Amino acid sequence: MDYTPHGREDIRQMFESLKISSVKDLYSNIPEKIRIRSYGIAEGISEPELRGVLEKFAGMNSSVKNLKSYIGGGAYEHFIPAVIDDICSKPEFYTAYTPYQAEASQGILQSIYEYQSMICELTGTDVSNASLYDGATAAAEAVLISIDKYDEGTVAISSAVNPMYRKVIETYLKSSHCNIEIVEHTEGITDVSRIERQISGKLISFISQSPNFFGCVEDVKALSDYVHDKKALSIVIANPLSLGILEAPGRNGADIVVGEGQPLGIPLCFGGPYLGFMGVKKELMRRLPGRIIGRTLDKDGKKGFVMTLQAREQHIRREKATSNICSNQALMALRAAVYMVYMGKEGMKEVGALNICNSHYLAEGVEKTGKAVLKFKKPFFNEFVIEFKKDAEEVFKIFEKENILPGAQVKEAGRNSILCCVTETKNKNDMDEYIEIVRKL
Repeated sequence: MDYTPHGREDIRQMFESLKISSVKDLYSNIPEKIRIRSYGIAEGISEPELRGVLEKFAGMNSSVKNLKSYIGGGAYEHFIPAVIDDICSKPEFYTAYTPYQAEASQGILQSIYEYQSMICELTGTDVSNASLYDGATAAAEAVLISIDKYDEGTVAISSAVNPMYRKVIETYLKSSHCNIEIVEHTEGITDVSRIERQISGKLISFISQSPNFFGCVEDVKALSDYVHDKKALSIVIANPLSLGILEAPGRNGADIVVGEGQPLGIPLCFGGPYLGFMGVKKELMRRLPGRIIGRTLDKDGKKGFVMTLQAREQHIRREKATSNICSNQALMALRAAVYMVYMGKEGMKEVGALNICNSHYLAEGVEKTGKAVLKFKKPFFNEFVIEFKKDAEEVFKIFEKENILPGAQVKEAGRNSILCCVTETKNKNDMDEYIEIVRKL
């Protein structure tokens, strides 16, 4: 249904019927001091600014803690425009399931096709599937592709990969005859020479993450070049929002690009439901797990959307299928697609730039206090590790008194190290408040 706003004549007639002269007259029985306008909401402010003011109002209720969170580590707080919820809450979308009958599911099939197309463009790959359960399972499924291709050998994983992802991969491979080797990072990033020293047998795939678990940006091209020299597959885990600024891993040599799609318009929600995305090079498309939606022409020459390359799947190949993934996160993929369309290339770039600017502002401000240092002196996107001079447990207690979650403790980086994430949801006042607390430690 089209949205048709009220015209001037409509408004005049309504006012006449109600015997009032302005909208303000509708609320004349509400005391001036408790009207929202009295709290300084300016005309024409942006949606994020308005939300900030309303959250401040909510915080006036003493039973509500308006916590400011700087926790990242795989799930991120981002601004989600109201239009995303509005579109994705339409019943025709949120009641849809994996579309087995193409002739009855053209709308949801097209939305998945558009999602796949945007994931390919974002990651620099040739083919994408209809989505996977989350970033960790997407990474594990990527490893299974390398095992399906090479059968046996060593799967190497950078220690700078999110430890939760590593655990899921290890669980997937427990019954496999492949070896798993963890390659230790050097000063927060993966060192090619360490791979050379640690891996002696046949390498079938190497998994890196950029930006990695410590927030550092990896040299994807150098890693991929080395892996290809070993006749193995380069698998890269990426933050999709960072790809509005950073070069796509697929254009830097990655054979498979996976990641968590939660930053693309999906709210934080106690761990899910989230969205795993995966893009691969063309030569790997028949090993790709899950559904793939394609575009075709019917007998009348009209455009249509269908599930394609189904011979890979278990309802046809049974135990010989490339994966036991048979479903997809259709509603989450829809949210990601709507977000990417709404933001556009420039919007994605702008959000990425805001993340970089905000995180660097906070990191530099914290270091200037002399009470903490940046653990790894490497380029980073929106996360970085701070090493405090004070005990980390004490730091958390001090911040929590101010209703602030300062980050996540990462003992892998040191006993008093905290992984801090700063996105576009934080403004200068928020970051200055954080810096001031650090200064007083």
